[in-house]
Amino acid sequence: MDLLPDIWRQEYWLPPGVTWRDVEQLAESDRPRPHDLLVALPLALGFVALRYMFERFIAPPMGRCLGVKKRLQVTAAPSPKLEVFYSQRSRQPTQSDIVSLMSLCGKTQRQIERWFRLRRNQDRPCQTKKFGEATWRFFFYLTAFMSGLACLVVRPWFWDLRECWRRYPFQPMERAHYWYYMLELGFYGSLLLRISVDIKRKDFKEQVIHHLATIFLLSFSYCANYIRIGTLVMLLHDSSDILLESAKMFNYGTGWRKTCDTLFVVFAVAFLVTRLVIFPSKIIHTTLVLSMEAFEPFFGYYFFNVLLMVLQVLHIFWAGLILRMVYKFLKGKLEKDERSDEESEIEEDDKGGEENMDQGEDYCLEKSKNNLNSQLSMLTNNCVLNNLTNHRASVADRMRKAQ
Repeated sequence: MDLLPDIWRQEYWLPPGVTWRDVEQLAESDRPRPHDLLVALPLALGFVALRYMFERFIAPPMGRCLGVKKRLQVTAAPSPKLEVFYSQRSRQPTQSDIVSLMSLCGKTQRQIERWFRLRRNQDRPCQTKKFGEATWRFFFYLTAFMSGLACLVVRPWFWDLRECWRRYPFQPMERAHYWYYMLELGFYGSLLLRISVDIKRKDFKEQVIHHLATIFLLSFSYCANYIRIGTLVMLLHDSSDILLESAKMFNYGTGWRKTCDTLFVVFAVAFLVTRLVIFPSKIIHTTLVLSMEAFEPFFGYYFFNVLLMVLQVLHIFWAGLILRMVYKFLKGKLEKDERSDEESEIEEDDKGGEENMDQGEDYCLEKSKNNLNSQLSMLTNNCVLNNLTNHRASVADRMRKAQ
């Protein structure tokens, strides 16, 4: 029962020597209050509804303009026994599983392997779905970045990071910054609400950790009045995310390869500079070192910096994937987004290799069968013509003899 009041102990949230009573000297509309965070919940639901409308009515015509096409799928033949194994046990059977399924279903190894490959491909999201998701994120990040830049570029802490801690924690909160926080919280909350239906990508677990760390970071920094440094963190992250989502949009289209490659190069440079240079040298240095000029360390100081470190570890992880993409790009072999555009349970190589080989074999067999049918038809026609010719010749001979 005493746990909840203990969470709000001033030693956790405020620098030594500062009490909640001291903070209450600010006007009620000028100070952040914990219950303000509840506004983010209806905003998250609103974002979910708005995204549904956007992906249904706005993204499709945009996709058609960029030449986004639905992938033609070959469906797996109905097989109740294989479907039960696929849905209840594993989508990728081992060699021993295949042997047991061969005796159970009366199919060959190649038929079972091909069935599972086709069945997995059925679960792959189509290009239009991926385009809609990328377009939605692009428009949000673009709007958030432009709005955040407009309300921060005229503030002193945008140019001098020491201003983030001047007179802390007695810093009045502006309404623009309040809505900046609530909208970002609502957006990341909506991503968590849709995480079960969104595309599961290669970095799915890291994305979940990132969303949770971001929500904790925003919530704590708001309650502890770390709003100035918090707005800079959000602005920095949104800047490179715009380029990532725009590159994805053109990647899903047709005939935009050069545009996609250019955006990818710009994104890679922007990500590496903002996340591996500016974020640790400016943001983390500010919270770790410059903040000590204004107050002594306390729990909130350590907790906030730990969350920033978690984000930095994720930045390094994604930077590794991006550098891998850069390496492939320079070798001319870049075909997909290593960071977040490859589904976690899909065999892309199979799609390009064995499945095409299967389809090629099917095509060749079908073509051979058609050729055989045509040849038999020609042979039959020739036989009929020969019989008619012979019959006419014999009739003509009999008529001559009769005469």
